[in-house]
Amino acid sequence: MSNDVVQRATADDLSRPTPCAEWTFADLLAHMIAQHRGFAAAASGRRTDVASWAPRPLSWQPFAEYADAAREVIEAYADEAVADREIWLPELTTARAFSARDAMSFHFIDYVVHSWDVARAIDASLTIDDDVLDAALTVALRVPTDPARRGPGFAFGPALPAADTDAPLDRALAALGRAPTWPT
Repeated sequence: MSNDVVQRATADDLSRPTPCAEWTFADLLAHMIAQHRGFAAAASGRRTDVASWAPRPLSWQPFAEYADAAREVIEAYADEAVADREIWLPELTTARAFSARDAMSFHFIDYVVHSWDVARAIDASLTIDDDVLDAALTVALRVPTDPARRGPGFAFGPALPAADTDAPLDRALAALGRAPTWPT
């Protein structure tokens, strides 16, 4: 899903604003690549540090780089042994590991939202299957709303008032601090 929308972007889109405060599309893409690679490394059972999850400058082929990173994380989580591993996510905490199921749900919701971010940034359509949207809403509503974990510097902003819609994507976005009507 995210790769499909990213591959519709062009180099001219890299300077566009995104729904992610103060990030251009290039910044968002670098973040997404780093997250895919970080989650892929974590799925192997390796403990990494926060610095290894930091975005790096994009290569001269950023869309191919993104496709490679997306493939890495898909292959990492396709390994049947992942289900029994502890997954260390230093961006969240260094105090404990997470179950593979929880780690995958974190990555899943991040990429539903980032797919929407990309689509909005490059003014592209986005189609997500209803079952994926329903699952995304379920995960979004489970994300802690503690103000000490939401806002600038965190993955999600404070929850916004529920959208006047039953649309699962709009409700999930609002729950995670995104205005479904961005850029307005």
